[in-house]
Amino acid sequence: MPARVILTDISSTAWEHPADRAALNTLRSIPGFDQVVRKVAAFFGERGVRQMFLANAVRVGPNQRPKMWAQYQEVLETLNWDTVPELYVTQTPLVNAAAVGFDKPFIVMNSGLIELLDEEEQRDILGHELGHIMSGHTTYTTIAIIILTVGIQNLPFLAGMALLPFQLALMEWYRKAELSADRAGLLVTQNVRTSMGTFLKMAGGAEWGDKISVDAFIEQAEQYEGSSDFADKVWQVINTAFRTHPFGTVRAAEIQRWVKSGEYDKILAGDYRRRSDASTPPLSDDYVDAAGYYSQQARGAVDSFNEVINRARDAFNSAFKGPSGT
Repeated sequence: MPARVILTDISSTAWEHPADRAALNTLRSIPGFDQVVRKVAAFFGERGVRQMFLANAVRVGPNQRPKMWAQYQEVLETLNWDTVPELYVTQTPLVNAAAVGFDKPFIVMNSGLIELLDEEEQRDILGHELGHIMSGHTTYTTIAIIILTVGIQNLPFLAGMALLPFQLALMEWYRKAELSADRAGLLVTQNVRTSMGTFLKMAGGAEWGDKISVDAFIEQAEQYEGSSDFADKVWQVINTAFRTHPFGTVRAAEIQRWVKSGEYDKILAGDYRRRSDASTPPLSDDYVDAAGYYSQQARGAVDSFNEVINRARDAFNSAFKGPSGT
């Protein structure tokens, strides 16, 4: 395998998905958004977040999972990130990882994920989570996880606030932020099939003595995204409305599109935005560029969501109403 390219001084804006930035801009525009963020962050605080996520986890270091620690140092080197966020492994069968925290974000890898993925696929996940940190996602990610874990009803200091629009918009941003972090993971492995294999296993598990095909999974992704049937599109909205992560097929298709656009190869060739580059436009400019495109999509998604809910309610009522006169 050729030596990995060190992406010196790379800015997270080099890989961030425009829908990620636009969704965050949409989220921030919701009345009461800042108030929810402040209340949740103030209630839990940095220490509360750490206690919540690290009650039963092991910190990785030179003498604790040294192979993973060495791999993590390579990930940091590839994205040229000097700060070393703490890295933990927690024992749970759930296949997941997260970058969380407010002031000093850290990375948590679930043991179920480590058991599922090979070494290079784990590298992809470490790059993905570091990408979240470099993009400044962790404050909003942490709030989303807290809301999903604890539940709105158990956060009395949010009582009386209109939270459904906030929840829907937060989950929508969360999913789009994953698309950005997926690109960071690819930039760390610098192997497209490794990233595709990661999505494949997270969607359907390991081989278990059988054979799994990345190519067949990519075909499946194209079929899922290529459907033009209105009902299919509506159910895609419904099925993902409260999910934190996009479906694996969607993530695979998005990476394929990014690679085919040529942007990935340009970055590896050294043509990318740098953190020290004064000409790099501020994020506010990116928000403006993407907001028009995304807001139309978001409005359509909400309209579809409402329409399906109304149809389901009408069908339910009709089913239990029975024939006239009974």
